Formats: sequence, structure tokens, C-alpha cells
Amino acid sequence: MINLENINVILTGSTGGIGGAILDKLNESKANIIATGTNQEKLDIIKKKYQNINIKKFDISQHDLIENFINQCNEIFQNKIDVLINNAGVTNDNLTIRMKEDEWKKVIDINLTSTFLLTKNTIKKMIKNKNGKIINITSVVGHTGNIGQANYSASKSGLIGMSKSLALEYGKKNIKINCVSPGFIKTDMTDKISDNFKQTLEGKISLERFGMPVDVANAVLFLTSNLSDYITGETIHVNGGMYFS
Repeated sequence: MINLENINVILTGSTGGIGGAILDKLNESKANIIATGTNQEKLDIIKKKYQNINIKKFDISQHDLIENFINQCNEIFQNKIDVLINNAGVTNDNLTIRMKEDEWKKVIDINLTSTFLLTKNTIKKMIKNKNGKIINITSVVGHTGNIGQANYSASKSGLIGMSKSLALEYGKKNIKINCVSPGFIKTDMTDKISDNFKQTLEGKISLERFGMPVDVANAVLFLTSNLSDYITGETIHVNGGMYFS
């Protein structure tokens, strides 16, 4: 079992299916965790389940508050942020010719710009300790594209390129930046897909089934641990063979 005792982790988007699974794995591994989300009802459930976790309601789309948020986390962790997991994100699907500029901007601003700002401000803290890990949750559509998701695909592809650039910039400071790229994972979102379309999608997956949130969480846990200390600038694909890089 991976032991993350004394490892300080910030996790965004902790109230969703994948975020919740990541939170479970981090907690099992005894990490010190600050977990964020925007849904107060779900955050309250997490508080009751994990009384040892620091839960914060924080909307990463509020760009002007991100620096202060990271400063608060750094203070809580006594100037030692070990890991940032950028999991929070949104979709706003539409065919390109029908997509409004606001629909484009919302997804890019939250999925890419907010992640950039969280990462930028966290790296400033990690540089002082000459150590740290940043894990960005991307998506298979960032590699393949997807009909009706030009904005989402662009944001996730952008995360991959950004992560590679940051890995080159900050490797000399012993800061590792990697991505985890999920395929179709069984969550509340995919549960809304019709059975017929679900069968079509499963036909494109080598393992012929959707993944589970814990499959993604296991990859994140690996990158969080010292087992991945010589890995940076990489993407771990968790898609059941839907896409090979």
C-alpha cells in the first residue's frame, strides 16, 4: 500500500465522481489534504465522511482569488505544498457553428486558465522547497477531439502542452508535472448517456467497458507517490484501450 503520510496535497474538484475517488485514495494513504469544490451540499457530505480533511468551498473560475487561496493553503501546510492535483473542470458542449463565444470562453477560462493560475502560484511555493508534484487531469478527447466539444477538447489538449512546457521549465527545481488522461469513466455524467450510444462507445474501447473512477484515482495516487519520482512531462492514459499515444 502506498503511504503518503506527511505529504501535503491540494485537490480541486473533489465532489465529482473522479474527484471523490481520488479523495478516497489519498485519505486511505494518510495524506494531509485540502479538498475544494463548489457544491456546498456535497462538500458537507465530505466533511461528515472525512473529519480529518480540510474542506474549502472555492470556485476556481474566480481568477483574482486564486493567489490568495494558494497562500492560505501554504499557510495551513506550514510552507510545504507537496502536491497539487488539478481535477476541477467543466463542459459546455455545442457544435462549433452554434457555439457562442461565452460557451467557448467559459470552458477555456476554467479548464485551462484557472489551472494555469493555480499551477503558477503553487510552483512559486514549491520552488522555495525545491520539490513538488503537479498532476493535471486531462481527457482522451484532448488527444482525439470529439464532436460538439471543440472548447473542451482544446482546453484539455492545452493542459497537456502546458504540462510538458512546465516540466521542462521546472525539472531543475525538482518539480514534476504530469497528466492523467481518462477515457469514458462511469460517473453521473456518463450515466445520462443512452444505452444505445453507450454500446457504440464501448465498441470503440478495447476492454469493451467504461472505466471506474477508482481506475483514474489509482493512476493519480501513483503519480502522487515516490514511485513516480523520475517521471515528468508524461501523460498516463486511463481509457481501456480506446486510444494509444
